[in-house]
Amino acid sequence: MAAEPTRAGGPLGPGDGRRLRWGVLSTADIGVMKVIPGIRRSARGEVVAIASRDGARATRVAGELGIPRAHADYESLLADPGVDAVYIPLPNHLHARWTIAALRAGKPVLCEKPLAMTADEAQTMVDVARETGVPLMEAFMYRQHPSWLALRELLAAGRIGRLRAVDAWFSYHNDDPANIRNIAEFGGGALYDIGCYTINLARMLFGAEPDDVVARVVRDPDLGVDVLTSAILGFGDGQATFTVSTRVETDQRVDLYGDRGRMSIDIPFNIPPDRPTRIRVVAGGDPPVAPHEEVVELPTLDPYAAEADAFAAAVLDGSPVPVPPEDAVANLRVIQRVFGAGGPS
Repeated sequence: MAAEPTRAGGPLGPGDGRRLRWGVLSTADIGVMKVIPGIRRSARGEVVAIASRDGARATRVAGELGIPRAHADYESLLADPGVDAVYIPLPNHLHARWTIAALRAGKPVLCEKPLAMTADEAQTMVDVARETGVPLMEAFMYRQHPSWLALRELLAAGRIGRLRAVDAWFSYHNDDPANIRNIAEFGGGALYDIGCYTINLARMLFGAEPDDVVARVVRDPDLGVDVLTSAILGFGDGQATFTVSTRVETDQRVDLYGDRGRMSIDIPFNIPPDRPTRIRVVAGGDPPVAPHEEVVELPTLDPYAAEADAFAAAVLDGSPVPVPPEDAVANLRVIQRVFGAGGPS
Protein backbone atom coordinates (compact mmCIF):
# COMPACT_ATOMS: atom_id res chain seq x y z
CA MET A 1 0.00 0.00 0.00
CA ALA A 2 1.19 3.52 -0.71
CA ALA A 3 1.90 5.79 2.21
CA GLU A 4 -0.96 8.05 3.19
CA PRO A 5 -0.44 11.61 1.90
CA THR A 6 0.78 13.82 4.73
CA ARG A 7 1.83 17.36 5.53
CA ALA A 8 3.75 18.80 8.38
CA GLY A 9 0.57 18.77 10.45
CA GLY A 10 -0.07 15.03 9.98
CA PRO A 11 -2.21 12.83 7.73
CA LEU A 12 -4.65 14.37 5.34
CA GLY A 13 -8.19 13.69 6.42
CA PRO A 14 -11.80 14.85 6.42
CA GLY A 15 -12.89 17.88 8.34
CA ASP A 16 -9.41 19.24 9.06
CA GLY A 17 -9.52 22.03 6.49
CA ARG A 18 -6.55 20.72 4.54
CA ARG A 19 -6.45 20.76 0.76
CA LEU A 20 -5.10 18.34 -1.81
CA ARG A 21 -1.85 19.67 -3.25
CA TRP A 22 -1.80 19.04 -6.99
CA GLY A 23 1.12 18.73 -9.38
CA VAL A 24 0.36 19.03 -13.11
CA LEU A 25 2.41 16.82 -15.41
CA SER A 26 2.61 18.95 -18.60
CA THR A 27 1.78 22.46 -19.70
CA ALA A 28 -0.89 21.24 -22.15
CA ASP A 29 -3.62 23.72 -22.99
CA ILE A 30 -6.43 21.77 -21.33
CA GLY A 31 -4.55 21.88 -18.04
CA VAL A 32 -3.52 25.52 -18.28
CA MET A 33 -6.81 26.86 -19.61
CA LYS A 34 -9.42 24.64 -17.95
CA VAL A 35 -8.27 22.19 -15.29
CA ILE A 36 -5.92 24.40 -13.28
CA PRO A 37 -8.54 27.18 -13.06
CA GLY A 38 -11.04 24.49 -12.08
CA ILE A 39 -8.85 23.14 -9.30
CA ARG A 40 -8.44 26.68 -8.00
CA ARG A 41 -12.22 27.04 -7.87
CA SER A 42 -12.57 23.75 -6.01
CA ALA A 43 -13.19 23.57 -2.29
CA ARG A 44 -10.37 21.15 -1.47
CA GLY A 45 -7.59 21.62 -4.00
CA GLU A 46 -4.61 23.83 -4.80
CA VAL A 47 -2.01 23.64 -7.58
CA VAL A 48 1.50 23.73 -6.13
CA ALA A 49 3.70 22.48 -8.99
CA ILE A 50 3.84 22.08 -12.76
CA ALA A 51 6.33 20.22 -14.95
CA SER A 52 7.45 20.32 -18.56
CA ARG A 53 10.26 18.65 -20.46
CA ASP A 54 11.10 22.25 -21.42
CA GLY A 55 12.28 23.78 -18.16
CA ALA A 56 12.00 27.35 -19.46
CA ARG A 57 8.39 26.72 -20.47
CA ALA A 58 7.57 25.23 -17.06
CA THR A 59 9.07 28.29 -15.36
CA ARG A 60 7.20 30.69 -17.63
CA VAL A 61 3.82 28.99 -17.18
CA ALA A 62 4.31 28.69 -13.44
CA GLY A 63 5.05 32.40 -13.29
CA GLU A 64 2.05 33.35 -15.42
CA LEU A 65 -0.29 31.22 -13.32
CA GLY A 66 1.24 31.89 -9.92
CA ILE A 67 2.16 28.24 -9.33
CA PRO A 68 4.83 28.01 -6.61
CA ARG A 69 7.16 25.41 -8.16
CA ALA A 70 8.22 24.59 -11.72
CA HIS A 71 9.97 21.33 -12.59
CA ALA A 72 12.14 20.87 -15.67
CA ASP A 73 11.19 17.19 -16.02
CA TYR A 74 8.36 14.92 -15.01
CA GLU A 75 10.48 12.76 -12.73
CA SER A 76 11.31 15.63 -10.39
CA LEU A 77 7.65 16.54 -9.99
CA LEU A 78 6.84 12.94 -9.08
CA ALA A 79 9.63 13.07 -6.47
CA ASP A 80 8.36 16.36 -5.01
CA PRO A 81 7.30 15.63 -1.39
CA GLY A 82 5.02 18.68 -1.45
CA VAL A 83 2.80 17.15 -4.17
CA ASP A 84 -0.04 14.93 -2.94
CA ALA A 85 -1.58 14.00 -6.30
CA VAL A 86 -0.96 14.54 -10.00
CA TYR A 87 -3.11 15.49 -12.94
CA ILE A 88 -1.88 14.13 -16.30
CA PRO A 89 -2.99 15.95 -19.49
CA LEU A 90 -0.24 14.49 -21.69
CA PRO A 91 -0.94 13.16 -25.21
CA ASN A 92 -2.75 9.82 -25.16
CA HIS A 93 0.28 7.70 -26.04
CA LEU A 94 2.09 8.94 -22.91
CA HIS A 95 -0.71 8.30 -20.42
CA ALA A 96 0.29 4.76 -19.48
CA ARG A 97 3.99 5.45 -18.99
CA TRP A 98 3.59 8.45 -16.73
CA THR A 99 0.52 7.23 -14.87
CA ILE A 100 2.38 4.06 -13.90
CA ALA A 101 5.43 6.11 -12.87
CA ALA A 102 3.23 8.36 -10.71
CA LEU A 103 1.44 5.44 -9.08
CA ARG A 104 4.75 3.76 -8.26
CA ALA A 105 5.90 7.07 -6.75
CA GLY A 106 2.85 6.95 -4.46
CA LYS A 107 1.03 9.83 -6.17
CA PRO A 108 -2.73 9.45 -6.79
CA VAL A 109 -3.48 10.12 -10.47
CA LEU A 110 -6.28 11.90 -12.30
CA CYS A 111 -5.49 11.13 -15.95
CA GLU A 112 -7.11 12.62 -19.03
CA LYS A 113 -9.31 10.46 -21.22
CA PRO A 114 -8.95 8.08 -22.82
CA LEU A 115 -6.91 6.49 -20.05
CA ALA A 116 -4.67 4.69 -22.56
CA MET A 117 -4.34 3.71 -26.22
CA THR A 118 -5.74 0.19 -25.75
CA ALA A 119 -7.78 -1.71 -23.20
CA ASP A 120 -4.80 -3.96 -22.41
CA GLU A 121 -2.61 -0.93 -21.74
CA ALA A 122 -5.29 0.54 -19.47
CA GLN A 123 -5.64 -2.78 -17.64
CA THR A 124 -1.91 -2.67 -16.85
CA MET A 125 -2.41 0.78 -15.31
CA VAL A 126 -5.32 -0.52 -13.23
CA ASP A 127 -3.22 -3.47 -12.10
CA VAL A 128 -0.48 -1.12 -10.88
CA ALA A 129 -3.05 0.99 -9.04
CA ARG A 130 -4.31 -2.13 -7.28
CA GLU A 131 -0.78 -3.32 -6.50
CA THR A 132 0.28 0.02 -5.01
CA GLY A 133 -3.05 0.90 -3.41
CA VAL A 134 -2.86 4.38 -4.97
CA PRO A 135 -6.07 5.99 -6.35
CA LEU A 136 -6.45 6.28 -10.12
CA MET A 137 -9.32 7.89 -12.03
CA GLU A 138 -10.03 8.79 -15.66
CA ALA A 139 -10.84 12.49 -16.03
CA PHE A 140 -14.40 12.55 -17.39
CA MET A 141 -15.27 15.84 -15.73
CA TYR A 142 -18.86 15.92 -17.00
CA ARG A 143 -19.80 12.91 -14.84
CA GLN A 144 -19.19 14.83 -11.59
CA HIS A 145 -21.22 17.90 -12.57
CA PRO A 146 -24.57 18.39 -10.75
CA SER A 147 -26.44 18.48 -14.06
CA TRP A 148 -25.54 14.88 -14.90
CA LEU A 149 -26.03 13.74 -11.32
CA ALA A 150 -29.51 15.30 -11.42
CA LEU A 151 -30.34 13.81 -14.83
CA ARG A 152 -29.40 10.34 -13.62
CA GLU A 153 -31.66 10.83 -10.60
CA LEU A 154 -34.54 11.90 -12.86
CA LEU A 155 -33.94 8.87 -15.05
CA ALA A 156 -33.86 6.52 -12.06
CA ALA A 157 -37.09 8.10 -10.76
CA GLY A 158 -38.82 7.16 -14.01
CA ARG A 159 -39.48 10.67 -15.27
CA ILE A 160 -39.30 9.50 -18.90
CA GLY A 161 -40.23 5.91 -18.22
CA ARG A 162 -37.90 3.17 -19.34
CA LEU A 163 -34.83 4.34 -21.26
CA ARG A 164 -34.91 3.03 -24.81
CA ALA A 165 -32.56 5.24 -26.84
CA VAL A 166 -29.70 7.72 -26.44
CA ASP A 167 -28.64 9.92 -29.34
CA ALA A 168 -25.44 11.99 -29.11
CA TRP A 169 -23.49 14.37 -31.34
CA PHE A 170 -20.07 15.87 -30.55
CA SER A 171 -17.97 17.79 -33.06
CA TYR A 172 -15.47 20.55 -33.73
CA HIS A 173 -13.26 21.58 -36.66
CA ASN A 174 -9.50 20.97 -36.54
CA ASP A 175 -7.53 20.20 -39.70
CA ASP A 176 -4.08 21.29 -38.44
CA PRO A 177 -1.72 18.39 -39.25
CA ALA A 178 0.67 19.48 -36.45
CA ASN A 179 -2.02 19.29 -33.77
CA ILE A 180 -1.72 16.17 -31.58
CA ARG A 181 -5.40 15.39 -32.26
CA ASN A 182 -4.42 14.82 -35.89
CA ILE A 183 -1.37 12.62 -35.22
CA ALA A 184 -2.32 8.95 -35.34
CA GLU A 185 0.63 7.61 -33.33
CA PHE A 186 -0.21 10.04 -30.50
CA GLY A 187 -3.75 8.68 -30.24
CA GLY A 188 -5.37 11.35 -32.36
CA GLY A 189 -8.71 11.24 -34.12
CA ALA A 190 -12.33 11.91 -33.31
CA LEU A 191 -13.15 8.62 -31.60
CA TYR A 192 -10.29 8.80 -29.08
CA ASP A 193 -10.72 12.51 -28.44
CA ILE A 194 -14.50 12.97 -28.22
CA GLY A 195 -16.07 9.62 -29.10
CA CYS A 196 -14.80 8.41 -25.74
CA TYR A 197 -17.39 10.76 -24.18
CA THR A 198 -20.34 9.49 -26.19
CA ILE A 199 -19.43 5.86 -25.47
CA ASN A 200 -18.86 6.56 -21.79
CA LEU A 201 -22.19 8.35 -21.61
CA ALA A 202 -24.14 5.50 -23.22
CA ARG A 203 -22.56 2.89 -20.94
CA MET A 204 -23.26 5.05 -17.87
CA LEU A 205 -26.91 5.68 -18.75
CA PHE A 206 -27.75 2.09 -19.63
CA GLY A 207 -25.61 0.76 -16.78
CA ALA A 208 -24.27 -1.98 -19.03
CA GLU A 209 -21.81 -2.88 -21.76
CA PRO A 210 -23.05 -2.97 -25.38
CA ASP A 211 -23.96 -6.38 -26.74
CA ASP A 212 -23.70 -5.23 -30.35
CA VAL A 213 -21.69 -2.58 -32.22
CA VAL A 214 -22.28 -1.26 -35.76
CA ALA A 215 -20.08 1.57 -37.06
CA ARG A 216 -18.77 3.57 -39.98
CA VAL A 217 -15.39 5.32 -39.76
CA VAL A 218 -14.15 7.97 -42.23
CA ARG A 219 -10.44 8.73 -42.07
CA ASP A 220 -8.28 11.58 -43.32
CA PRO A 221 -6.47 10.02 -46.31
CA ASP A 222 -3.19 11.75 -45.51
CA LEU A 223 -3.12 11.78 -41.70
CA GLY A 224 -4.79 8.44 -41.07
CA VAL A 225 -6.91 9.63 -38.13
CA ASP A 226 -10.68 9.18 -38.08
CA VAL A 227 -12.47 12.46 -38.75
CA LEU A 228 -16.11 11.36 -38.97
CA THR A 229 -17.27 8.33 -36.99
CA SER A 230 -20.78 7.09 -36.31
CA ALA A 231 -21.89 4.05 -34.36
CA ILE A 232 -24.90 2.19 -33.01
CA LEU A 233 -24.37 0.46 -29.67
CA GLY A 234 -26.91 -2.17 -28.72
CA PHE A 235 -28.02 -2.57 -25.11
CA GLY A 236 -30.58 -5.36 -25.13
CA ASP A 237 -33.78 -3.84 -26.48
CA GLY A 238 -32.31 -0.32 -26.15
CA GLN A 239 -29.64 1.40 -28.18
CA ALA A 240 -27.31 4.37 -28.29
CA THR A 241 -26.37 6.17 -31.49
CA PHE A 242 -23.66 8.78 -31.89
CA THR A 243 -21.65 10.75 -34.41
CA VAL A 244 -18.34 12.44 -33.63
CA SER A 245 -16.29 14.55 -36.00
CA THR A 246 -13.23 16.78 -36.04
CA ARG A 247 -14.01 18.25 -39.45
CA VAL A 248 -17.44 19.85 -39.16
CA GLU A 249 -19.12 22.73 -37.37
CA THR A 250 -18.62 22.73 -33.59
CA ASP A 251 -21.63 21.34 -31.74
CA GLN A 252 -22.65 18.94 -29.00
CA ARG A 253 -25.96 17.51 -27.85
CA VAL A 254 -27.42 14.48 -26.12
CA ASP A 255 -31.05 13.34 -26.20
CA LEU A 256 -32.51 10.56 -24.07
CA TYR A 257 -35.73 8.87 -25.14
CA GLY A 258 -37.86 6.78 -22.83
CA ASP A 259 -41.21 5.09 -23.38
CA ARG A 260 -42.96 7.99 -21.60
CA GLY A 261 -40.82 11.05 -22.35
CA ARG A 262 -37.45 12.47 -23.26
CA MET A 263 -34.66 14.53 -21.69
CA SER A 264 -31.68 16.61 -22.75
CA ILE A 265 -28.98 18.79 -21.17
CA ASP A 266 -27.91 22.13 -22.64
CA ILE A 267 -24.21 21.81 -23.60
CA PRO A 268 -23.73 18.29 -22.20
CA PHE A 269 -19.95 17.80 -22.29
CA ASN A 270 -18.04 21.11 -22.23
CA ILE A 271 -20.32 22.47 -19.52
CA PRO A 272 -19.74 26.23 -19.10
CA PRO A 273 -18.28 27.17 -15.68
CA ASP A 274 -19.94 30.58 -15.64
CA ARG A 275 -23.66 29.99 -16.17
CA PRO A 276 -26.44 27.71 -14.92
CA THR A 277 -27.11 24.38 -16.63
CA ARG A 278 -30.57 23.30 -17.74
CA ILE A 279 -32.14 19.88 -18.06
CA ARG A 280 -35.19 19.75 -20.31
CA VAL A 281 -37.74 17.09 -19.45
CA VAL A 282 -40.48 16.57 -22.03
CA ALA A 283 -43.37 14.26 -21.15
CA GLY A 284 -47.08 14.38 -21.89
CA GLY A 285 -49.00 17.25 -23.41
CA ASP A 286 -49.66 17.09 -27.13
CA PRO A 287 -46.34 16.16 -28.77
CA PRO A 288 -44.82 17.08 -31.11
CA VAL A 289 -46.83 20.29 -31.52
CA ALA A 290 -47.43 21.17 -27.87
CA PRO A 291 -45.54 18.81 -25.56
CA HIS A 292 -45.35 19.47 -21.84
CA GLU A 293 -41.83 20.67 -21.03
CA GLU A 294 -40.25 21.20 -17.63
CA VAL A 295 -36.90 22.98 -17.34
CA VAL A 296 -34.77 22.00 -14.36
CA GLU A 297 -32.05 24.61 -13.71
CA LEU A 298 -28.87 23.68 -11.87
CA PRO A 299 -26.60 26.29 -10.26
CA THR A 300 -23.40 27.46 -11.88
CA LEU A 301 -20.43 25.19 -11.19
CA ASP A 302 -17.13 24.62 -12.96
CA PRO A 303 -17.14 20.93 -14.01
CA TYR A 304 -13.39 20.74 -13.46
CA ALA A 305 -13.85 22.02 -9.90
CA ALA A 306 -16.49 19.33 -9.34
CA GLU A 307 -14.10 16.72 -10.71
CA ALA A 308 -11.22 17.97 -8.54
CA ASP A 309 -13.36 17.89 -5.39
CA ALA A 310 -14.66 14.40 -6.17
CA PHE A 311 -11.11 13.12 -6.57
CA ALA A 312 -9.87 15.03 -3.53
CA ALA A 313 -12.58 13.40 -1.41
CA ALA A 314 -11.28 9.98 -2.41
CA VAL A 315 -7.67 10.87 -1.59
CA LEU A 316 -8.25 12.92 1.55
CA ASP A 317 -11.08 10.87 3.04
CA GLY A 318 -10.05 7.43 1.89
CA SER A 319 -13.30 6.77 0.02
CA PRO A 320 -13.33 5.01 -3.37
CA VAL A 321 -12.92 7.18 -6.45
CA PRO A 322 -16.40 8.00 -7.83
CA VAL A 323 -15.67 6.20 -11.11
CA PRO A 324 -13.39 3.15 -10.74
CA PRO A 325 -10.52 2.92 -13.24
CA GLU A 326 -11.88 -0.40 -14.48
CA ASP A 327 -14.55 1.68 -16.22
CA ALA A 328 -11.84 3.20 -18.41
CA VAL A 329 -10.74 -0.28 -19.49
CA ALA A 330 -14.31 -1.13 -20.46
CA ASN A 331 -14.66 2.14 -22.38
CA LEU A 332 -11.54 1.39 -24.40
CA ARG A 333 -12.85 -2.06 -25.23
CA VAL A 334 -15.87 -0.42 -26.85
CA ILE A 335 -13.68 2.12 -28.68
CA GLN A 336 -11.72 -0.79 -30.13
CA ARG A 337 -14.96 -2.53 -31.14
CA VAL A 338 -16.14 0.61 -32.94
CA PHE A 339 -12.88 0.83 -34.85
CA GLY A 340 -13.15 -2.87 -35.71
CA ALA A 341 -16.75 -2.54 -36.88
CA GLY A 342 -15.97 0.61 -38.85
CA GLY A 343 -13.65 -1.08 -41.33
CA PRO A 344 -9.87 -1.30 -41.87
CA SER A 345 -7.59 1.34 -40.34
